[in-house]
Amino acid sequence: MYPIDASLGAYAASGLSGTYIPEIWAAKMLEKFYLSSVFPHISNTDYAGEITNMGDKVIIRTVPDVTIRDYKVGINLNYERLQSANVELLIDKGKYYAFPINDVEKKQSDINYMEKWSDDAGQQMKIVIDRDILGSVYADVDASNTGTTAGEISGDLNLGVAAADGSGAVEVTAATVIDTITKCGQALDEQNIPETGRWFVLPAWACQRIKNSELKDASLTGDGKSVLRNGRIGMIDRFEIYSSNNVLPVTETATKCYPAIFGHKSAITFASQLVKNETLKNPTDFGDLIRGLQVYGFEVIQPTAIGMLYCKPG
Repeated sequence: MYPIDASLGAYAASGLSGTYIPEIWAAKMLEKFYLSSVFPHISNTDYAGEITNMGDKVIIRTVPDVTIRDYKVGINLNYERLQSANVELLIDKGKYYAFPINDVEKKQSDINYMEKWSDDAGQQMKIVIDRDILGSVYADVDASNTGTTAGEISGDLNLGVAAADGSGAVEVTAATVIDTITKCGQALDEQNIPETGRWFVLPAWACQRIKNSELKDASLTGDGKSVLRNGRIGMIDRFEIYSSNNVLPVTETATKCYPAIFGHKSAITFASQLVKNETLKNPTDFGDLIRGLQVYGFEVIQPTAIGMLYCKPG
């Protein structure tokens, strides 16, 4: 039998009071989530603070295009009425966690549960939410930023296309990876997308090709160390490169092809909030039940500022 601890009764009565504070837990978990996730770094998150629950709708006002006309002395000016189109960001997705904690186990443990749980919960939320978004947002890219005839002006950039046997995907090798990335940069250039704030999310194997490309020479990157030595990809052709295992493959016959997205931070808006975070007494055991609900939503609000490279390992 376990020895009876005289202080356990008082502890059981207070549950996790003093060690589990919902507001602090929520803040720590969201901090870990935003720090480790890819998506908060490649989208704008200006509207995250406006979420109160799942089902919320955030109305985003976009900037209209102003028409530029020719001027001649003496002509009557044509005034156009500018109208700002609204985009709705619907918070329609949610993920939750729920687990019990036993009073005896908590009392006898010397582990900082709150720190460990916030680390793990933030990491797990990152995986499932990043995977959800990266696996679907590419469907909304502009037609001129993907496919075998990409390029709003040139129309001659091959960024890959789905085919039953995988033959339509762009084969990426150490010799071709930099040229492929610069083609994606050209696609954004032809859409007049700003050069600052660009990003590229690649699978780990593609980043390995970069590390074995000509960028092994530090002088080509302008960095003090080559990417082969420090393992950091950094900037390539104005893109901040991110490696993510959540760029999942699409299997076509025996070939794995990957929809890798690139773009500018203005293309997507993303919002997430831990809206429910609470502790309840466990009705069937000594201890507590801890549960939380994180809701989120995302929307492509500028399709011309996002593209997709359909690629496969060479």
